[in-house]
Amino acid sequence: MKILVLNCGSSSIKYALYNMDDKSVMTSGGAERVGLDGAFVKVKLANGEKKQIMHDIPEHTEGVKFIFSLLTDPEVGVIKDLKEIDAVGHRMVHGGEKFNKSVLLTDEVLKVFEECSDLAPLHNPANLKGVNAVKELMPGLPQVGVFDTAFHQTMPAKAYMYAIPYELYEKYGVRRYGFHGTSHRYVSARACEFLGIKAEGTKMITCHIGNGGSVAAVVDGKCIDTSMGLTPLEGLVMGTRSGDIDGGAVTFLEKKLGLDADGMSNLLNKKSGVAGITGGSSDMRDVENAAKAGEPRAQLAQAMYFYRIKKYIGAYAAAMGGVDVIVFTAGVGENQVSMRSEVCKGLEFLGVKFDESKNAVRGEEAVISADDSKVKVVVIPTDEELMIATDTMNLL
Repeated sequence: MKILVLNCGSSSIKYALYNMDDKSVMTSGGAERVGLDGAFVKVKLANGEKKQIMHDIPEHTEGVKFIFSLLTDPEVGVIKDLKEIDAVGHRMVHGGEKFNKSVLLTDEVLKVFEECSDLAPLHNPANLKGVNAVKELMPGLPQVGVFDTAFHQTMPAKAYMYAIPYELYEKYGVRRYGFHGTSHRYVSARACEFLGIKAEGTKMITCHIGNGGSVAAVVDGKCIDTSMGLTPLEGLVMGTRSGDIDGGAVTFLEKKLGLDADGMSNLLNKKSGVAGITGGSSDMRDVENAAKAGEPRAQLAQAMYFYRIKKYIGAYAAAMGGVDVIVFTAGVGENQVSMRSEVCKGLEFLGVKFDESKNAVRGEEAVISADDSKVKVVVIPTDEELMIATDTMNLL
């Protein structure tokens, strides 16, 4: 069975074609600058070879159409006919309270999904464009939606509710939803396989740390709390997002700076976080290098970034009544040795005994705690695309 995975963003389309017989990636890549000048598609073949192809992509239908043409292209293609594709799995960002699992995308489901667009005005319409593009190009091809928010729908009300007038929840759905759910679900399950333990009876904290980041508390394989909220703004200090901030500070700054809601959203989502503190890059590699060179603001940004992760780990250990496994994943989580080291320092009281020599790994599965550590600390590279492909196959 061959499954195509699509992740349509506001100006990008990532894709991967899987042969689910052995779960191998036949080809992958992405279209960038959709709707903008200078659009192009990156293609990565199974042998690791990479190509960049310039192509005008005015909107998502054209982008998906061009990606389909590349799949059968004599030079970079990996299949002879599009009919070899059995289904398409889509990353769907916000399912609200409507979806707690992956679903076949029928017209009825898509109508309900469209009603969630107010909660993710940038992402959900783009996701929908991808679905409609496939429907137009290959009518009748099964499509499956895998929701970023679904894994977190097992949170109890005490964790997901905000202490604001209850009618605002009833009328507008204002509550914590959480994101990166497909990643948290994948690494929490994979960590159990890797360690040879069962999800049942295990208390786990999964740390998806990248330019966007979130932490989740997972008990018996189910999420009971997570750091992101109504939107991906809440929680950790991120690349350009502020993370947790006093609502009073938000209204104070709106008045001082004369900003409307959109202006304030832009400030907190795109100009804050690590980039806001350093006044420069949001890339943690750049920040780490600047911090090592003695740049004070880079050192401050790095310290804030590490501290917030540690703080959430402590909070979730308390919420679960202990912790058995801590998982690091995503771009920074899998690759930044210093982040993992600094976050785990001082967690001995929880039962963490860290091993600096084991921690010297990048992008591979590894136990980085000492052999006699009560709490296992592991690195598990995330594979959201494989999770989407697997859900798609299972639903068929």
